[in-house]
Formats: sequence, C-alpha cells, structure tokens
Amino acid sequence: MPIYLYQAAYTAESLAAQMKNPADRLEVVAGQIKSAGARLVAGGYSFGEHDIALIMETPDDVTMAAVAVAIASGGAVRNAKTTRLLSGPEYVEALKKASSVQYRPAK
Repeated sequence: MPIYLYQAAYTAESLAAQMKNPADRLEVVAGQIKSAGARLVAGGYSFGEHDIALIMETPDDVTMAAVAVAIASGGAVRNAKTTRLLSGPEYVEALKKASSVQYRPAK
C-alpha cells in the first residue's frame, strides 16, 4: 500500500482547546482514519512550521486525499501538507526508469 507523510500546523484555537483537554492526537487520529481503510504507521509532534507529522498507509491516492480533506474540514489544522513517499523498491524502479526519459537540460 502507498505511504504518505502528512504534516499540519494547528490553529491557535485548536491548541487552546488541546491545552484545556490534553490528549494524544496521534491515538485519536489513528482510530478515526481506520474507517477510510487508512493506517497510522508512525507519527510525532514537532515545532516550527508544522506541529504534527504522520506517516500513513492508505489503499490509494484518492483515499489519502479523502483523509486529508476530512481532517482539514474539521477546522483544527492549517497549513497541511501531504507528500506521497516511495518505498525503497519503488524508488529503485524510478531510478532505473529515469534512464529511458528523453529529458535533456537546456544549455
């Protein structure tokens, strides 16, 4: 199954609500995304541009898009970013295929 990196920054309102009622959002989200056929592989909290990062496995891009839209529609996050990650074998396949691409940089 494809894997994705999902990064998001919480809104100020969401952080204030979390401070009043602390909970591990990774556990909460892991339970919620199961209904879409998605699985939380790993995750953690960061600081800076994003507040949380999740590695998710979903059946396809459409499912991941649906999960991202559902999360965004809740209003708790802003500045969310989803990145499709290639597995090692997929990346090796891409490297092999790259030699057949006719692209040449402009001079």
